[in-house]
Amino acid sequence: MVGSMRLGSYECILKNKSLISKIYNKNIIEERHRHRYEMNIKYESLFKENGMIISGKSPDGMLPEIVELPDHKWYLGVQFHPELSSQPLKPHPIFNSFINASLYNKKHAKS
Repeated sequence: MVGSMRLGSYECILKNKSLISKIYNKNIIEERHRHRYEMNIKYESLFKENGMIISGKSPDGMLPEIVELPDHKWYLGVQFHPELSSQPLKPHPIFNSFINASLYNKKHAKS
């Protein structure tokens, strides 16, 4: 096993002006988790040097929750499970953002 089970709802602090903060239009969110894996915060500078930012962290700043590639059209990775708070007629904001970005990019694609 890798680590202990992280299960339930946890707060996450979002980086200002990041894609995720624009999606939620908030600085703090709460999402449901169910996993045993985590990214080691000591490698944050290495990821940043190579174009990936940590755009969401636990309140104590020690657990990366969300990563992004800002130079990409839409690239987002999350530790939590947005599908657990989606409903058929009310999808999670991350899914809405992804679909809207996909439609926009398709419409504006160079042929």
